Amino acid sequence: MNIEKIKTLGDLKQSGYKPVSIKDEIRKNLIEKIRRKENTFPGILGYEDSVIPDTERALLSRHNILFLGLRGQAKTRMARQMVQLLDEYIPTVAGSEVNDDPMHPLSKYAKDQIAEHADETPIHWVHRSERYGEKLATPDVSVADLIGDIDPIKAANLRLSFADERVIHYGIIPRSNRSIFVINEIPDLQARIQVALFNILEEGDIQIRGFKLRMPLDILFVFTANPEDYTNRGSIVTPLKDRIQSQILTHYPKTIETSLAITEQESHVLEEQKARVNVSDLVKRLIEQVAFEARSNEYVDKKSGVSARLTIAAFENAVSSAERRAIIHDEKKTQIWISDLAGVIPSITGKIELVYEGEQEGPYQVALNLLDKAIRTQFLTWFPNPETLKKRKSSSKPSLPIKEDDNPYKAITKWFDGGNQVDLFVDMKDAEKIQALYKVDGLYGLVKKFFPHANEKENALMMEFVLHGLAAYSLISKKVIEGKIEFKDLIGSMMNLGKMNYSAEDDDLNEDDFR
Repeated sequence: MNIEKIKTLGDLKQSGYKPVSIKDEIRKNLIEKIRRKENTFPGILGYEDSVIPDTERALLSRHNILFLGLRGQAKTRMARQMVQLLDEYIPTVAGSEVNDDPMHPLSKYAKDQIAEHADETPIHWVHRSERYGEKLATPDVSVADLIGDIDPIKAANLRLSFADERVIHYGIIPRSNRSIFVINEIPDLQARIQVALFNILEEGDIQIRGFKLRMPLDILFVFTANPEDYTNRGSIVTPLKDRIQSQILTHYPKTIETSLAITEQESHVLEEQKARVNVSDLVKRLIEQVAFEARSNEYVDKKSGVSARLTIAAFENAVSSAERRAIIHDEKKTQIWISDLAGVIPSITGKIELVYEGEQEGPYQVALNLLDKAIRTQFLTWFPNPETLKKRKSSSKPSLPIKEDDNPYKAITKWFDGGNQVDLFVDMKDAEKIQALYKVDGLYGLVKKFFPHANEKENALMMEFVLHGLAAYSLISKKVIEGKIEFKDLIGSMMNLGKMNYSAEDDDLNEDDFR
């Protein structure tokens, strides 16, 4: 259809145009996409076998939809992508506030225009990108905002009485006629406001003040809600929920691979950063693992959820942390070290809600614990399990000692047991860090044994990872002190701590005696 030639109602009639409801329109276009095996929701990862099929079934059934899930689960993004299932253009009566269909006008304005101009009524073509309305539900949203109210200023300017329909100022829902309309966080709406939506969902009617309006609006409604809202801030009133035909449960990525793909797609890293900072697969997986650990951590509120935005922001911060260090030392190329992950803590603390015990522990300490747990979990996919070796050692008989070959970490722990320590500074030059790591007996040999083809910097990163991993499994001691990470032997660190505590108690005793 050549829309440039169709400028009046008469032209539209001659073109053979037949109007369809928005739900039928979406159904028709969705069927074509499925037949052509096109991706109906491009860029939505991890939902291929769950949320997307459910959504397609709901749209084929011409249902209004409720996406129910925790924050950061692409609920609103799914709704916004439904615009691509609309026809590219639809005709409306020019000047209409409610996208009146020229063949079936709803508003008094459109009816008057057609009555006056007949087939010469001007036609306006609306692009699908303009057929989307969205409102974040907040407690201050009113019926007037959503549906409409009498506009006294319009009445005064047009010299009309309040009984004239032309004094109505339409709200965002009537203005979204023949469009997709989304209400985010629907439980936040006051119950009386939710009640005002009943008739719109059931009959398409709107009621404004005392006007006897019957405007069967043609809208696809999409609602989003967080299960937490049902207890903390409100709930969806039962009659409204009953009128939403399909409730679709969203979820977080189920695998690290899916989470990696989402972060890769959504993170904003500049080309100059990519040219300067190398990011290993190990570091990427550690960052993703933090989110997985947080979602099951006892200190983190599971009802609130842990958004994918955590890993996206953390990845960007990790790159910037390495870039900052390179700028300080005027290094043209660098990589993200494990110690650079200290720079992602602000991305973690700002994205998690803590339970009472977590608040007592403190956001910073919880973030450090999550990093350690991520290292502990990922360590097992790269190196042998230290826990297994510790159990074998505790259960072995004196006459049958464990061979050194059976314990790949023995040379490393023995070096630390000899009173040696390694200090790794967050802003350390790459060359200095590599030099410090190579001082540890057995560390290079261990990495070379499991990763024989790694280059020098990859070796060094794995060597640093081993130290963090052994500390996570309590084979050596790790202490984070303002821009520095100290690795020592575990027993010596515990004894020093005990001496410090004993000295403090002893000082208190002497002071009391003096008094």
